[in-house]
Amino acid sequence: MALFSAQKRLLYALCSSPSSSPATSLIAATFHLRQFSSGNIARSNAATNDKDPWWKESMEKLRNIGISAHIDSGKTTLTERVLFYTGRIHQTHEVRGKDGIGAVMDSMLPEKERGITIKSAATYCNWKDHNINIIDTPGHVDFTIEVERALHVLDGAILVFCSVGGVQSQSITVDRQMRRYEVPRIAFINKLDRMGADPWKVINQARSKLRHHTAAVQVPIGLEGDFKGVVDLVKLKAYCFHGKDGENVVIEDIPSDMEALVEEKRRELIETVSDVDDILAEAFLSDDENISDADLEGAIRRATIARKFIPVFMGSAFKNKGVQPLLDGVVSYLPCPTEVSNYALDQSKNEEKVELTGNPDGPLVALAFKLEEGDYSQLTYLRIYEGVISKGDFIINVRTGKKIKIPRLVQMHSNEMHDIQEAHAGQIVAVTGVDCASGDTFTDGSVKYTMTSMNIPEPVMSLAVQPVSKDSGGKFSKALNRFQREDPTFRVGLDRESGQTIISGMGELHLEIYVERIKNEYKVETTVGKPRVNFRETVTQRADFDYLHKKQSGGQGQYGRVIGYIEPLPAGSETKFEFENMLVGQAIPSNFIPAIEKGFKEAANSGSLIGHPVENIRVVLTDGAAHAVDSSELAFKVASIYAFRECYAASRPVILEPVMLVELKVPIEFQGAVAGDLNKRKGVIVGNDQDGDDSVITAQVPLNNLFGYSTALRSMTQGKGEFTMEYKEHSPVSHDVQTQLINTYKGNKADE
Repeated sequence: MALFSAQKRLLYALCSSPSSSPATSLIAATFHLRQFSSGNIARSNAATNDKDPWWKESMEKLRNIGISAHIDSGKTTLTERVLFYTGRIHQTHEVRGKDGIGAVMDSMLPEKERGITIKSAATYCNWKDHNINIIDTPGHVDFTIEVERALHVLDGAILVFCSVGGVQSQSITVDRQMRRYEVPRIAFINKLDRMGADPWKVINQARSKLRHHTAAVQVPIGLEGDFKGVVDLVKLKAYCFHGKDGENVVIEDIPSDMEALVEEKRRELIETVSDVDDILAEAFLSDDENISDADLEGAIRRATIARKFIPVFMGSAFKNKGVQPLLDGVVSYLPCPTEVSNYALDQSKNEEKVELTGNPDGPLVALAFKLEEGDYSQLTYLRIYEGVISKGDFIINVRTGKKIKIPRLVQMHSNEMHDIQEAHAGQIVAVTGVDCASGDTFTDGSVKYTMTSMNIPEPVMSLAVQPVSKDSGGKFSKALNRFQREDPTFRVGLDRESGQTIISGMGELHLEIYVERIKNEYKVETTVGKPRVNFRETVTQRADFDYLHKKQSGGQGQYGRVIGYIEPLPAGSETKFEFENMLVGQAIPSNFIPAIEKGFKEAANSGSLIGHPVENIRVVLTDGAAHAVDSSELAFKVASIYAFRECYAASRPVILEPVMLVELKVPIEFQGAVAGDLNKRKGVIVGNDQDGDDSVITAQVPLNNLFGYSTALRSMTQGKGEFTMEYKEHSPVSHDVQTQLINTYKGNKADE
């Protein structure tokens, strides 16, 4: 739209000037036929139209919004209705529909099977001459990175609440993320048709739990089964929704039995907005009866964009009621790209902070905020902050310095690509065939800017995974590499001791989805289990050894005798293994001593209790014997290994387990349940502090008892608890645990 309006303005300027001539008209006609890019038009038009830049109208009619909420609050259903009413799709489907099609924005097979959103999906639509880019985000906490990177690039958001569930755990998390990225938002209380719906309870919860300065801009007409529509408190009109899919919006007068309630709620709205908007406050104090619709709407817009107020809309997406007025609210109250402050870091000036104006006439600055690996090439989602990008352009990756040509430029509609020739500042597009990492910044080379990084939470859960068939190793590795590139919270590592491939993520569902994708997308069957814990063994008392290795089988034999003792190292010792040669004389030639030390080290790599390395041990060699012909390095190495195994049992060995220092932050009301669960996991609480409404608990817990803890903690705290952990030390296990571990080890050996 911006392209053609800019062309018209330029043609008008050329053709209507006083010096217009046939040549000028010819130039204009040629210009029209070529359909120059908007960037070129802008540069040509800059001199003739300084007061009204070519992009001003286009930017004012552009909205970049995200839809976020707690799981199962109706985000994807709401997006489906938005696309239907804007004409983007011609038929609606339900998230858990019986027709097997599912919602447009849930394009992945696991999303359709489970009826949940797993990855954020982008689309675009038009509403009343405004272009709206929408990103539908997941609600499950395991996929929180999808919300993070969406909010990082959006100008506004819709925070959806369930009218029955109210402010839930993930509502708090999403709101915290919106605050982090300073995203203006409007709220939508969904599911007013459900039994127990209470929008006023939800608004009070938003004020108390989320500290929102908020008020309703609508009042529902009826609730639960009687829900018919909404009354707009700004325009003082009732909206009812008729037709098979609620597509016919009928504007009526306010029902007479609601006039008192509407007057009360409108006054509450004016008072709440007046608290944060001086212009409305002045009008309210002088004469509150004559505040016009335009005055109130302007005040709400100013306060919303300044993030001082959150207007609350109401409806039922599933029952096709209230979505069109919500779209009006997006257009009326959420900011366009030029009304939001975005900053870049100038790498040529020691990362000096630079404000981006959102001017398409400026140098190109675009952020790659999301990657998807396709069958043939990588799909990179870009948010353009400044400048113009066109198909075939060369762009520079600021991180690598590489010059890259854009082979294809598209707008995304869920998983569908629609080719475009050009996009300008403020738009969200995607490019194919561009090799980059998530978070890379692209420019046209005239500046060296990078966008600020987003918050990436650390993984909280790990699983061991391996392909069933050894022939599938290549596909298995390809899948893991792809998922790591797509998802910064998905990590893959190799345990050097066990040889296990360890995948880490944000929760059980997160990892389960990736295991499913390996099977469905790469046809690789896998086995999954919890990672092997890095136990250790150690000795608790001195034990002597005297071992003779003697072997004769014709020709040169093997002969080596070692005498000495093993003992535990002192507490706090920096080394985990010490070898000391206390030989007196030449009972063993000095050239065999390194082989003896090597033999003891090799034997200590696998203790006899459960086969794990032996640590904190000191080996002392006091005597021995050698043969002039049969002694060799191999003979003394073998003698050392058997000497260690022989005396190990007499040293009263114990098993050591890794103990983690865990810090938990949970609401005070759940403190007792969390502490009790830590005791069950044989944890020791070493500290307990208070941080606002939260209790901060520090505990030392064996790692072997922490698998699946993130899921358990969410269950105990309604999803509001969070924890971090780090390695502290290895400490001895209890006698019953040691017996259990030894029996398990022996059973596994017998099976082999």
